[in-house]
Amino acid sequence: MLIASNFGICATVNGELVIKAPDWVYVPSVLPVESRRDRKSYTPNLEGEIPTIVMEFWSETDGEEYSIRRTFPPGKWFFYEQILQVPTYIIFDPECGLLEVYRLQQNGKYELKFPDEEGRHWIADFGLYLGTWRGEKEQRTGYWLRWWDEAGNLLLWGVEQITAERDRADRERQRADRLAEYLRDRGINPDEII
Repeated sequence: MLIASNFGICATVNGELVIKAPDWVYVPSVLPVESRRDRKSYTPNLEGEIPTIVMEFWSETDGEEYSIRRTFPPGKWFFYEQILQVPTYIIFDPECGLLEVYRLQQNGKYELKFPDEEGRHWIADFGLYLGTWRGEKEQRTGYWLRWWDEAGNLLLWGVEQITAERDRADRERQRADRLAEYLRDRGINPDEII
């Protein structure tokens, strides 16, 4: 398995090497390399499967994510849809929160999929929903991509997990302190209880 960001995906098109670096990519099965540090790019069919999901964040180059340019170098949309045939292509605009999920159809063309009533998309490869969330992270307030489990529970980022665990530990410590004070009020030394 390979999950990477800004990682070169390579293919040969009409004898020319084409490299695209999607903002996020998921490849379910890859051949191992001697050292993980050696891998700076990935060539489907030579090193494993084609990516199952490719994600692009809206760039300042207007429309680049939607480019169907066939001539060298081919546009991103054309590269993912026609050359690699990536099953799921996701485009996200963090400025306005627009999340577009496209799925490759049997006719070889991407089709826009609409979100559920919660504004989320089911991503079967992970057994999770993908959607947008507005809030603050890394000193930036705005829209972020987030994952939810099948039951609709938001999956926490690492920093959120640490904060939640710290809060839980603080509550437990406060509870233990209250219990110790209660015992002391009744003449029992909590430090002597086995």
